[in-house]
Amino acid sequence: MPFVNIKITKDGATVEQKQQLIAGVTNLLVNIMGKNPQTTVVVIEEVDTDNWGIGGESVTVRRQRGQ
Repeated sequence: MPFVNIKITKDGATVEQKQQLIAGVTNLLVNIMGKNPQTTVVVIEEVDTDNWGIGGESVTVRRQRGQ
């Protein structure tokens, strides 16, 4: 049973985009590895930008600077 965990920032995707991610990752595992879609689990975790760091600073700070 494949388990895929996708982490994105809270404001990172719409409901429709998340559904596309779930379907797309499931299809990749089916097509590339022959996995059963009925037993493939995809979890999307939304992380607050204050809790996601890149290059030693939070995404919140980077976005405030326009990066």
